[in-house]
Amino acid sequence: MNNDKIDYKKICEFYRDKKVFVTGNTGFKGSWLTQILLQSGAKVVGYALEPRDEQSLFVRSGVEHNDRLHQFYSDIRDLEKLKSVTNAQKPDVIFHLAAQPIVREAYKNPVLTYSTNVMGTVNICEAVRGLDSFCSFVNVTTDKVYRNNEWEWGYRETDYLDGQDPYSNSKSCSELVTHSYKDSFFNDDAIRVSTVRAGNVIGGGDFSKDRIIPDCIRAVEKSIRDNQEIASICVRNPYSTRPYEHVLEALFAYMVIAVRQFEEKRFAGCYNVGPDDMDCLTTGDLVTLFCEKWNDIDNRVKASWCDNSDKNAPHEAQFLKLDCSKIKTMFGWTPKWRIDKAIEKVIQFSEVWIDGGNVGQEMEKEIMEYIGE
Repeated sequence: MNNDKIDYKKICEFYRDKKVFVTGNTGFKGSWLTQILLQSGAKVVGYALEPRDEQSLFVRSGVEHNDRLHQFYSDIRDLEKLKSVTNAQKPDVIFHLAAQPIVREAYKNPVLTYSTNVMGTVNICEAVRGLDSFCSFVNVTTDKVYRNNEWEWGYRETDYLDGQDPYSNSKSCSELVTHSYKDSFFNDDAIRVSTVRAGNVIGGGDFSKDRIIPDCIRAVEKSIRDNQEIASICVRNPYSTRPYEHVLEALFAYMVIAVRQFEEKRFAGCYNVGPDDMDCLTTGDLVTLFCEKWNDIDNRVKASWCDNSDKNAPHEAQFLKLDCSKIKTMFGWTPKWRIDKAIEKVIQFSEVWIDGGNVGQEMEKEIMEYIGE
């Protein structure tokens, strides 16, 4: 099936009154996905750790108070609780986003990372195995699952899975676990499974540690608060190339995959989701673009950046791109927002956030804009 253009309004209509289970829904991507699903009229079941503070996107957006959200606060590593919830809820669609997602944190705490990302995947697969109803299941991993050869072309879904650092490797293992369960237990028509390897997502409301766009927002917010004229952004790895994309690009791709495999089992598989080659930038170029856009849009503080490279820092891949030919061929999917527009959206959202505006309303507006284009 190859559509010339995906009708995202129809994709959203599919989810109306569907019961959708989302692990990790209190995180950055999970909060956005929950908002999209609720706007689409889905009955969302959230399963995640409680938000860390009142300044999380999940809290600030007000999504937690939506009547169509049934929230469970629990750890993905709690198998019995997870099985109990999934068995009781009998979801039509499951999105597995729960993870320890930070590379540098994984170096500090590899046991937590592996137990969350590997055993968490085992647990959700085991919970899915126990369902006695039809289900479309999508496990979200990362572009870092591939053995990184530092070559200049994009990795394809058939390339070798062997992430080097603990985070990347744990996600490679998550892929292998999912494939094993699929081959061993999900051969009938009742459970349809895909894994999705997304590029580096950016968007409003992400304040994770050791991520470059959150670092940019924190720098300008602090300078505004302290009445400083210049916000200096420290960039620890300015020469690494990554496939940056707006969070809505990735999330709507997940939703499309879940719908298509729900409709036809042959679409179950593994997919890369990332930007076109022209939007694979070095971190330094990305921050330069952020500073230019910020300085054009907001005159309260001037943004600039400095090289804060550390030759003794833990290893991270220097060059990483994805070949997204498969999802484009199968579904007619293409990125909608180029990187310059993605940065503009981040800044637009962040101004609302910094000024204490209505974050939930801003999310709704951006989602509607994305769907309508």
